[in-house]
Amino acid sequence: MKKLIMIGGTMGVGKTTVSRLLKKELNHSVMLDGDWCWDMHPFIVNDETKKMVMDNIVYQLQSFIHCSVIENIIFCWVLHDQSIIDEICQRLDTSQCQVYSISLLCDEDTLRQHLQKDIDLKIRDESVIERSLERMGHYHDLLTYKIDISSLSPKEIVECILDYIQ
Repeated sequence: MKKLIMIGGTMGVGKTTVSRLLKKELNHSVMLDGDWCWDMHPFIVNDETKKMVMDNIVYQLQSFIHCSVIENIIFCWVLHDQSIIDEICQRLDTSQCQVYSISLLCDEDTLRQHLQKDIDLKIRDESVIERSLERMGHYHDLLTYKIDISSLSPKEIVECILDYIQ
């Protein structure tokens, strides 16, 4: 049976890094970063763009589910609200796959360190720190498998995910 592995977490926690490594560990795998479906300039958040992004994500994930050569689908995105996870799952034909919903958590110091690296590389703006810290608390209440990545390397996080899904 196919696996849909949904990896959520606040900005800077390491979702993309972990997802890329996980893709290399799993045979016949594909990765979708939800941010790719919302990569626009200027970045506009309104009802129309939210709907467009959700439609794009569901379409792409559904295409992966129906592709005969893909066995493992890795989807990473902020996923800070249970309703987002639920909507995606409700709109997909998950009869052909097992869904695993995972949240990556960390302590404040670890998150600041991760984000500061991105700020230093000019990948992110300084304002991301406060926005990301504000969202950290949302993940504890989600109906997800939680991994505290504070003292783990990306490779160790991937091993935790592999243990969980296998």
